[in-house]
This record gives sequence, C-alpha cells and structure tokens, in this order.
Amino acid sequence: MLNWLHLVIGRAWGPLRLFDSFFFLAAIGFATCALVTWTILPRLWGLLPTDRGRAFAVNAEASVGKPLSAGVIFVSVFCVACLIFLPFGSRCLLTVPLMLAAMAVGYFDDRRGGFSEYELAVMDLAIALCASLVIYGFSPTTIWLPGWKGAITLAPWLAIPIATALIWLSINATNCSDGVDGVSGSLTATAIMILGGLLYAVIGNEVVARHLNIPVNRDGATWAIMAFLMVGCVAGYLWYNAAPSQVLMGDAGSRPLGLLIGMLVVATNNPLFLLLVGSVILLNGATGLVKVAVKRFFGLSFLAGIRFPLHDHCRRELGWSNTQVLVRFMLLHLGVSALLVILALKVR
Repeated sequence: MLNWLHLVIGRAWGPLRLFDSFFFLAAIGFATCALVTWTILPRLWGLLPTDRGRAFAVNAEASVGKPLSAGVIFVSVFCVACLIFLPFGSRCLLTVPLMLAAMAVGYFDDRRGGFSEYELAVMDLAIALCASLVIYGFSPTTIWLPGWKGAITLAPWLAIPIATALIWLSINATNCSDGVDGVSGSLTATAIMILGGLLYAVIGNEVVARHLNIPVNRDGATWAIMAFLMVGCVAGYLWYNAAPSQVLMGDAGSRPLGLLIGMLVVATNNPLFLLLVGSVILLNGATGLVKVAVKRFFGLSFLAGIRFPLHDHCRRELGWSNTQVLVRFMLLHLGVSALLVILALKVR
C-alpha cells in the first residue's frame, strides 16, 4: 500500500518518494512490526489457550499454564503488515493466505491437544504444494547449486515437487525445534534474516548476481521486505519469550515460521539454502523426524542413543541449562550459516 501511495501522490509530494525504496520499507516495516507485537502481545495473551505440558519433554512442567499460541498474534500482525508494506500486485502477497492457513492449523492443533501425525502431514503437504505453485507457477524454473557453474532449468513437473518437499520439511523441522525458551524464535529469526539479506543484496541485485554467476530473482527485494517484517514480529515476541518465558508461540507460530523459511529458500532458487541457513534447525528437529520414520517404516534403530529434539538431549544427557542451549545453538547457527553461505556464493 505504501508503494502505491508513492505512485499516486509521491511525485507531487517529495517525502513520499521514500515509499519507493525497498530498503526503507524493509527497515520501517521491521521496526513497526517489532513495536506493534511488543505492545499488543501482553494485552491479548490472556485470550490464548494455556500450555498443558508435552509428553516425554524435558522440564515440560515448567511451561504448564503459560499462554500458548502466541503465533496467532504475531503472525496476524505480520499478515497485516504485508498488506501495508509490500507493493500491490506482488506475487509474495499471494502467500499471505497460506501463512494464515499454517497459523490456523497450528492453533487448532494447540487448542485441541493435537491432530494425528498423518492429518498434520497431509495439511502441511497441501499448504506446501500451494506455496510452490504460487512461487513457481507452471513455467520452467532456473535453479543454481554450489560448485556447479551453470544454471539448471527444471520443468514444472520436477520443480514443484522438489519445492513442495523442501517447504514441507521446513515446516516440520521448525515445528520440532520448539521447546526451549527463546531457541526456536532466535534460530528461525536468524535464518529468515540471512535469507532476507541474500534476497535483497545478492540474489535480487542484478549487478551482484551477475558477478557471482547466480540467476537473478527480480522479486528478491520484495521477498526481503517480507522476511524483515517477520523478523520484527519475532523480535517483539522474543521480548516475552526470553527465559523464563511468559508466553509460548506454539504450533501457531512455529508452523508459519517454517513455511516462510521454506518459501524464502525456494525464492532463492537454490534448494540447498535450507541446509546452509537452517543446518542447526534441521539438526535439532528434522533428524528426529528421520529417526521416527526409519523406526516406524523399516523397523530399524537409528541414532538410538540420542534423544530428539536435540535440545532435549543436551538438557537431559549433557546437563545444559536452557540458557546454555540457546547461546550454544545460536553460536553454532551463526558460525555454520555464515561459513556455508560464503562458500556457496563463491564456489561456483
């Protein structure tokens, strides 16, 4: 909407030309989302369901009675902000209903005590498929990979299933990473911020992308605005989720966050970026999914001595405190992500 105001009025009134700057929109959007979330969250969390504890989770009793599903609040703020800060006609806006759908699935899962695993898998798959169709459409897609000099063109029948699987994995890995005060929010916000920076300054910048021999995404700056809006929302939430937490995001927050990470990765046209910027998220959550799948479908014991999510293993088996889990996971996340992203961009 703000970009539209520039087009309609901005040429007659100079200051509105700022609304034509994607950098300005991302910065002011981040600050606005953080402030609005920080302001309204404590005023509304009394309306949210409360946590009833999780079976087999370490220190689950510490969360019992706390407001749950804060994602309903900050994801709603994010969706309204998208309508304000994203340019009208942007393809990114078509993903806003999908963010609301992922939020609704998570909220009802929190409130009713849990859908079955298969019900959630099917709903996540439907959302992921719709997101892939919105981003890629039915046209051939050009992707790039580290260590591969040329671009690779994929037909829709191949690109869409790959993107769908990637987004589905991102949703579930992020959801499984929730459980320690501040950890899931901090890891996901960092991943989203890195992806937003890449989409704005590298993949969406024609000069830089050509220098690095990377296919340009001309919607990269728009995706970046979307990324920084969510980082602002998560920052406002983390103010109250810092240990000891006062409120929990629940599945209503973790599922939309995972969806956004997956969509941003797809927008980079490099599917391996999920590994590059989400390695700790995947290690923490997705490895547990693999362990359960291998045992259930093949009857094999895989990583039997390790408890998942990995943060529970670190707390119970290694004796780490919640603060140690947060700080050490964040250090690993930042270090590994920075190293892998630099290697991916330069080794072409």
